Amino acid sequence: MLKNPISITALSSFSSLGSTEEEVWKSYQRNNHLFDEGEVGQQSVWMSRLSAEQLNAIEDLRKSDAKYRSLDKSVLFAMHSGRKVVEQAGWDSTTEFGINIGSSRGATSLFEKYHEEFLTQGKASTLASPTTTLGNISSWVAHDLKSKGPNISHSITCSTALHAVLNGVAWITSGLTDKFLVGGSESPLTPFTIAQMQALKIYSKETDGPPCRALDLKKTRNSMVLGEGAALACLEKGSRPNALARIVGMGYATEPLTHNVSISTDAQCFQDSMRMALNGTSPKEVDAIILHAPGTVKGDLSEYRAIENVFDDSIPFLTTNKWKVGHTFGASGMLSIEMALLMLKHNKGIASPFYTNPSRSDQFNRIIVNAVGFGGNAVSILIEKAG
Repeated sequence: MLKNPISITALSSFSSLGSTEEEVWKSYQRNNHLFDEGEVGQQSVWMSRLSAEQLNAIEDLRKSDAKYRSLDKSVLFAMHSGRKVVEQAGWDSTTEFGINIGSSRGATSLFEKYHEEFLTQGKASTLASPTTTLGNISSWVAHDLKSKGPNISHSITCSTALHAVLNGVAWITSGLTDKFLVGGSESPLTPFTIAQMQALKIYSKETDGPPCRALDLKKTRNSMVLGEGAALACLEKGSRPNALARIVGMGYATEPLTHNVSISTDAQCFQDSMRMALNGTSPKEVDAIILHAPGTVKGDLSEYRAIENVFDDSIPFLTTNKWKVGHTFGASGMLSIEMALLMLKHNKGIASPFYTNPSRSDQFNRIIVNAVGFGGNAVSILIEKAG
């Protein structure tokens, strides 16, 4: 366990689950998924997209400042969530805090737009480079919030948001700062992004039944579906009286690669990251694990086997949210942390319809959240109920 815990004092998300804690909790209480079919490029695919009301809020933000009009949606998603989360935490322009917000794909919409213009016109738009660099996300959030601390952007594919948590905890633990804003933002519902996932043969082709069968360990076809959104959290040093929960353990590991997207049959990277996160905590003291479980045959099963290896005969409540909200790439890990916070707050498990948990009481005090990205970059965060 961490020598000194880190408090999560606020969390704000922006996805098909909703834009407020109340909306998100209500979404989790319904058994329906949040996918629909829509046109992306020249094909119809399953996706989890923001509502018209949410997109209108993003357009209002875009129009609120002339400098924001050329920004990618991934940046605007993060700015929208950033404003809300610092207000929840009680931070303002006088508060010193760092920022680390990442994205797996970055400015997907703008990059594809500018590249298409280059192919047809033979020259690039003036704003092509500054508006598509990955550093745009944290730097624009820092500008919008008028923060004075360090701001960092990174991409570690699907474990991006949890790597931001690792970085924030490291900065706070080092004594360089007492507060950090961390998370991820993603806008992947674009033709080229979808095509890349289809080329890997992992995107859902379901024509009947649920589009994504995340945590269905008996499925025979890959069923990953993409979603868009952002999720950010405020981290503060020590046990704060306004803490939503405390981070008490962290683990990370990288899978030895045999292929660019490989992971071993028993996910050695997850075994290592979960054991590191436990670090003195008995597996029997963990009440739930929120799996990465992207809805692929190999990804879901290998993570489950890793859990079997680490937890043996004390496997806790297992769940994932990707069957409902899809895979939001760089934002997904923070959406899973949000799910963990809600389970801790309400003492109620949010189950996957494709996995039957053993009978157990609704008492949740410690939860592990997992994420892994292409290249086998696994992260496990152990969260404990505040109080």
